[in-house]
Amino acid sequence: MMAEMAVAMPLMLAGEQGMFHLPSADEVRTQPISRAGNEANWPFSVDDGILACVWSGGQKVVMFVENRPSDLDEDDPFDPRRVIVTTDPMQLTIGNMAYRDLFRPAASVEERIRLVAPFAAMGQKLCDQPSGARVGHGEL
Repeated sequence: MMAEMAVAMPLMLAGEQGMFHLPSADEVRTQPISRAGNEANWPFSVDDGILACVWSGGQKVVMFVENRPSDLDEDDPFDPRRVIVTTDPMQLTIGNMAYRDLFRPAASVEERIRLVAPFAAMGQKLCDQPSGARVGHGEL
């Protein structure tokens, strides 16, 4: 019991979450983002979505989540695709295998990193916001 307290105490004092913490909806930080009409370096295959900061594996992770398509009926089920937005090549490739089609095609991993880097930086600023923050369009 004492060993568990010794491990958990620094995390609690720092306001951090443990490795197996499952975030609640009120902990997620979000910001809507969309492609500008003339934006050539938009890395995603859809034109708009939500940039989110969530806890995963004991750290803050930036994700892009697609919006519900406007042509989908309210009664139709929708499971949004999501990808990790990072400059870490392993997480960017292997971590996003399930929904890699949410990224626009890229010639190489290096090109994809170059395209997502500004969004990863914006997401890190989002992670610095208070827990549960909903940041408006273009506020970061």
